[in-house]
Amino acid sequence: MRTQTTSYVARLFAGDLSAFGGPATDEAVAGHIRAEQMSLVLGYSVGIMLANACNAIVLAIALWQSPDRISALIWAAAVASAAIAFGLQSRAARRITKPQFVSRRAMHRLVRNAFVLGAAWGIVPVAFFADASTGGQLVITCLCSGMLAGGALAFATIPIAAIAFTAPIFVGIAICLGRNGDLAFLLIAFLVVVYGSVLLRGVFVNSFSFARRVMRQIEAKRTVRLDPLTHLPNRVAFNETLEAALKRLALSGEEFAVLLLDLDRFKEVNDKFGHPAGDEFLVQVASRLRRCTRAAEHVARIGGDEFALVMANLARPEDALEIAERFVAAFTEPFRIEGRQIVGATSVGIVLAPRDGTTPLDVMKNADAALYRAKKAGPGTIRFFEASDDRVSRDRKALQSDLEGAIARNELFLVFQPFLDLDESRITGFEALLRWQHPERGLVPPSEFIPIAEETGLIHEIGEWVVRRACATVAEWPDDIRVAVNFSAAQFHNAGILQIVVQALAAAKIAPHRLEIEITESMLLSKYGSAEPVLNALLQLGVTVALDDFGTGFSSLTYLRKLPFSRIKIDQSFIRDMLVQPDCAAIVKSVISLARDLRIAVVAEGVETADQLDYLRQIGCDEVQGYLISRPVSVDGVLALLDTKKLRATFAA
Repeated sequence: MRTQTTSYVARLFAGDLSAFGGPATDEAVAGHIRAEQMSLVLGYSVGIMLANACNAIVLAIALWQSPDRISALIWAAAVASAAIAFGLQSRAARRITKPQFVSRRAMHRLVRNAFVLGAAWGIVPVAFFADASTGGQLVITCLCSGMLAGGALAFATIPIAAIAFTAPIFVGIAICLGRNGDLAFLLIAFLVVVYGSVLLRGVFVNSFSFARRVMRQIEAKRTVRLDPLTHLPNRVAFNETLEAALKRLALSGEEFAVLLLDLDRFKEVNDKFGHPAGDEFLVQVASRLRRCTRAAEHVARIGGDEFALVMANLARPEDALEIAERFVAAFTEPFRIEGRQIVGATSVGIVLAPRDGTTPLDVMKNADAALYRAKKAGPGTIRFFEASDDRVSRDRKALQSDLEGAIARNELFLVFQPFLDLDESRITGFEALLRWQHPERGLVPPSEFIPIAEETGLIHEIGEWVVRRACATVAEWPDDIRVAVNFSAAQFHNAGILQIVVQALAAAKIAPHRLEIEITESMLLSKYGSAEPVLNALLQLGVTVALDDFGTGFSSLTYLRKLPFSRIKIDQSFIRDMLVQPDCAAIVKSVISLARDLRIAVVAEGVETADQLDYLRQIGCDEVQGYLISRPVSVDGVLALLDTKKLRATFAA
């Protein structure tokens, strides 16, 4: 019972209309209604405070001949000064962008201030009415009646504030008029009660209507500004919140932070388990993120797997870091989706305004740069924006812009590194390696531009160009020479990849077995759900498939059993150390033995010394590749390498 009473009192003094039988709301909506109520009060407050100051001066003049003149002057000076000060404060507050949420504590302060002001006027009839002249009594009566009406107008949407303001004045009038005993004054008291009752009833009717209207507006805004899947605010709502925060920053210096989140494994969930599972994953993520923030703040979904938060009224950067750490910790427990346990993670980039930007463009650009650095550091990483991020971000964007036209400007080209057959000491094929000759930057390493191509989708256009160019090139070589092309994981998202391969083979008029597709084990780990049907279709077409960097992943044997690879390439890290570390030698020997039993050819990568070559020949490796055989060469250098007599003399057993 005590708990219910406490809850009712808390709702009552917070201005919650449900305490008076009005519409019930949750705290988020109630906070928004309080913001609208407070805005209206501030709108009236300047005029009301000026009226208070004017009334206080009029009262002092009316009581100038009264025995209570000194007390009246002190009272009038105090009320007029307080009214002017509060009016100036309200005027300054009105210039600041209207808040979207007002707390219960702020409403408690408003009710308290309304009561103090009402009590100041309630003292007037009790303290000064009896000894005032008839004219002074008339002025007091008019002023108190006017204050009742003014209070009802100022607090027309907040019944508890209207009651807090008018109740002391009612009590003061009742005491002074009842004590007088004059019939005329009793009639006046009766009229004051009647008029006051009408005013209060009008306050309740108006406040209920106002609250329902605001609730309808909120619902309408939610429809436009709400993400239909997660029921979080969408990009439109986020942009509005960011603009409002920047306005408050400009007007009052209120600092804020923006946290930008990106899910590290969303694409994996989507590709492996399908879009319905991906949608459920997003819904569960949204639920967890929602619990990490304060009541006045809302995480927004601004993209497929991107979320953002504007953290207003930032006291210190550590507060933003604390919320970011909550976001990361929210992914500690696995997600249960369709009977499976899925491990998720998020990276967070943080910007602080005004330090890191004072426009929406700068803030979001820098947040994206901080997020990019966080993602590079690994899942579950948090990074604040740093000045170096902006330079890196600009450089990446410039590189991306240049890459978009690299094919048209004929800046991309292929080099070829050979495979050497150890039994016959002859070249059996070449791996096509992509290079970019930038007109200003010079030779850009693939490690720099391939990730950008994958992120932006340019990899599909570039990948198609590589396949077509490789097929056209191998057509000029002897029929027993193959060309191997590396496929990016992102290329398996292209529904037309099979058609591209078929068209490239047809245009070059070469047999399918002369084209070999190389895929990495790490690609299979993240894209296995979509890779298997594509790989099987390529194999049925007659194209050979090689598993690159074998042994660096986690499930190599599983893939060898499920997918019929033509070749596996032993990662160069094992080849480099096999002559000095027994465990590496044992792994290389085991892989070659296993591949022989499975009738899969083996290529050893990174062969750089004659001793490595001799050892691989002794344990039965099929082919080798590395700087000992040849560095990557241009198209013109391929024919020289195909001189089999020279090769046999150099690498013969």
